[in-house]
Amino acid sequence: MAYKDLREFIEVLEEKNLLRRIKKEVSAELEITEILDRTVKNNGPALLFENVKGHKIPVFANAFGTMERMCLALGVENLDEIGGRIQKLIEFEAPSGIWEGIKKLPEVAELTSFAPKYVRSGACKEVIRREGFSLLELPILKCWPLDGGHFITLPLVFTKNPASGKQNIGMYRMQVFDDKTTGMHWHIHKHGARDYASASKESDKIEVAVAIGADPAAVYSATAPLPDNIDEMMFAGFLRKKNVELVRCETVDLYVPAHAEIILEGYVDSKERRIEGPFGDHTGYYSLADMFPVFHITCITHRKNPIYHATVVGIPPMEDAYLGKATERIFLPLIKAQLPEIVDINLPVEAVFHNLCIASIKKRYPGHAKKIMFALWGMGQMMFAKTIIVLDDDINIQDMKEVLWATTTRMDPARDVIIIDKAPTDTLDHASFLPNLGSKMGIDATRKGSDEGFHREWPDALKMEIEIKTRVDRIWNELGLE
Repeated sequence: MAYKDLREFIEVLEEKNLLRRIKKEVSAELEITEILDRTVKNNGPALLFENVKGHKIPVFANAFGTMERMCLALGVENLDEIGGRIQKLIEFEAPSGIWEGIKKLPEVAELTSFAPKYVRSGACKEVIRREGFSLLELPILKCWPLDGGHFITLPLVFTKNPASGKQNIGMYRMQVFDDKTTGMHWHIHKHGARDYASASKESDKIEVAVAIGADPAAVYSATAPLPDNIDEMMFAGFLRKKNVELVRCETVDLYVPAHAEIILEGYVDSKERRIEGPFGDHTGYYSLADMFPVFHITCITHRKNPIYHATVVGIPPMEDAYLGKATERIFLPLIKAQLPEIVDINLPVEAVFHNLCIASIKKRYPGHAKKIMFALWGMGQMMFAKTIIVLDDDINIQDMKEVLWATTTRMDPARDVIIIDKAPTDTLDHASFLPNLGSKMGIDATRKGSDEGFHREWPDALKMEIEIKTRVDRIWNELGLE
C-alpha cells in the first residue's frame, strides 16, 4: 500500500488497533522516552501523544516498533517480499560486484518508473514562515538524562552534491542549540558529510532542508545503505509502488516530500562548528560530545496542525531494531548476487547490528569462510561489522541457540580466529582505540576437513530419525504433556 503521507499510515494503524492515543499530559523531557522504552520492549503499539506539556503539537512515535508494523509500513506481509522484488530486478544480468549490481538497478524500467514526481505545491506548504518562527515551538524530545539537550531524532536531511547536482537524503540526529540553530551530526562516512566536504571547497555554505513526518517508505529509505547513484526517493517509490511527490523549498534549491508534516530550510556554514552531545545512542551508551557543523534555519513550512514524528534509541531492542532488520532482509539478495554461496545473513539486534554479522554458507573449499569475511568487509557499510562469524548451511542463523552451539563446538580459537588491525569502524564505536579506526575479528565456525589440515575424525551431530519424529508428532496429544 502506498501511503500518501504519515497521517494515512496513522489512520491505518488505528483501524488495525495498532495505535494508542495518549491524552494525559506528558513531558517531552525524559517522560516520553520512558513511556516509549517500556512500550517498545513489551512489543506495544504505536503512540500518539496528544497532550505534550507546553506544546500544541502532538508527538507520534514507535511507528515501526514491531515486525508487523514494519511490514505494514512498507506494504508487505513479509520483508523478504521486497528482497524478492530486488532479486528479480538483478536476475537479468549477473553483476560483477555488489555495487555494480546496485548500479544496474536504475537501468531497470520497473525501478525508474518510480522516480520522484515534482509538483508545484503540497501540504507541507500550508503554512510558510520566513520569519517569526522558533524551533522551540516543536515538542522536540530530550531523551536521556545526560543528553546535551533536545534532539530531533527522525529527520530526513536533504543535501545536494555541488559537482553532480544530485540530491542525497540521510538521517542524522540534530541537537537543538536555540530557536533557529541545531547541530548536524553527519559522520565522516556518510553521504551528507561528503556533500558538505565537497561544498566547502567551493563555498562557505551548503544548503540543507530537513523533513519531519514523511510517509513511512520515505522515512525508511533515508536510513537505507544506498550507494551514491541511487536516489533515495526513487527507492522509496519502488518500495511503495508509487512515486513520491517532491516540492521545491521556499528559500533553498532542494526538493522535499510534498506531504511531509514539517520542513526546516537553511544552511550549514563550512567554517562553523559547535560542541554537540552527549546523546543516548542506539549502542546503549551515550555517544560523547564532539565538534560538529551547525545548521541555521532560514524558513519553516508546515501543515496546518502538524504532527511531530520522533523516535527514541537506547539499549536494544528499540524501534530502530525493526528498521535495521528491514535493511537486513531487503538487501540480502544484493549480497547474494555477488556471493551466491551465502545462504543467509543475521545482524543481531542485541549486538547493535554493526557489531556482529553472522553468515551461513554452502562451503565448497578450504578457506572459503575467510573469503566470505573479507568480501563482506569490502561491501559498503558492511565495513563497520566489528565481528563476522561464518557458519555452515545446516545452521539456522536466525536462531541464536543454534549459532552459539555451532560457533563454540566447531571453532578452535588459535586456528579459526582472524584479527585485523587498523580498519574502519563506525563513528559511534566508543571501544575502538581511535575514532573511526579499530580492529575486526573473523571467526570461521565451519566444519573443518583434511583439506584444511584437520586430520581428526569429525563427529556427527545428533539428529533424530524423521520416522520417529513423525510418530511422536501423531501421538503427542495423547501423552498428556500439555
